[in-house]
Amino acid sequence: MTRTTPPRPLDVEGLFPGIAAHRGTTTRLHPRRGSPDASVSSVGGPMLWPAEDPWPVCTDPHPHGRGRRPADIHRERQLWAAAWARDPGSGLTDEERGLLEELQRRHRAAGESGESDPLPMIGLAQLYRRDVPDLLAGPEDRDLLQVFWCPFDAHGGNRTGMLLDLRWRRSWEVVGVLAQPPLPEVVGSEGYVPEPCVLHPEQVVTYPFAGLLPEELCARIEAREEALEEEAEEAGVEEWDWPTYQFDLSIPPGWRAGGYASWNLTDAAVLQCPACAAPMELLLTIDSSEWDGGSGSWMPLEERDPDVSGGGAHSGVEVGRSGKLNVFACPADPGHPHLTSIQ
Repeated sequence: MTRTTPPRPLDVEGLFPGIAAHRGTTTRLHPRRGSPDASVSSVGGPMLWPAEDPWPVCTDPHPHGRGRRPADIHRERQLWAAAWARDPGSGLTDEERGLLEELQRRHRAAGESGESDPLPMIGLAQLYRRDVPDLLAGPEDRDLLQVFWCPFDAHGGNRTGMLLDLRWRRSWEVVGVLAQPPLPEVVGSEGYVPEPCVLHPEQVVTYPFAGLLPEELCARIEAREEALEEEAEEAGVEEWDWPTYQFDLSIPPGWRAGGYASWNLTDAAVLQCPACAAPMELLLTIDSSEWDGGSGSWMPLEERDPDVSGGGAHSGVEVGRSGKLNVFACPADPGHPHLTSIQ
């Protein structure tokens, strides 16, 4: 099934003259639970990984000997899905609650788990250029981006950051595919364990985060929304229900490639490449949800029916406290390091 983003509730370019000059595109990936294979773009699906190549590992020294088992996380999600399908309001049976308690236990890894031991990374996503129009970064002669991450928050100066490994490859060169990739025995958080999802890429129009627009244009957007807030307060309306630039008119939520980054938690910024100081571009957004109460206008038309929208829209991935991870790449040199920002 395709996924179709509804037209924006307001004419952005008519409402804010001059913003058309900043129009861009982004590809919404729309990951939905399914059974992808290595030949297609996916989240949490099998990777097109050569059998003779070593699987990516995290070599940063950090504790990784205690956590939840990936298989238990998948089983817990199946348990909740079955209960929801049976009756959304009934919850779990006594037997299911007992099983849930067992599945949520934390375990010690049976094998070597010293802080310096290599830890298999989790294959998060793979994207073929043929499927994703806005996947523009990376070497021109490589058509496949593969994303891996370490399943523990233990990186960086404060030992609480995330670690990603991005690999670009030529898919046509892969002959023998690795049948059974290694998995970590335990993970630090269930949000690091994706469910297999097929993608339904859709290119949509997008506009920059308001704080990165020219000052005069940003001021007009803020003035309009402040005026609407004042009107709501005078009318005694506690929660606004009108479309806002930030949540409804500019940047779509959910997994996507290219376009503009959203800056919900930190000051808006143009990141510079640490190797050459070139302005970096958004490569990929990894999101904890596909839409929420503040961005429901982005819900695909095909999923407006509750019987459809409840069917596995969540990839299982959770970034921070239900946030999003923006991954930036250097447009000047694809070999330069990427940068990330959690929002």
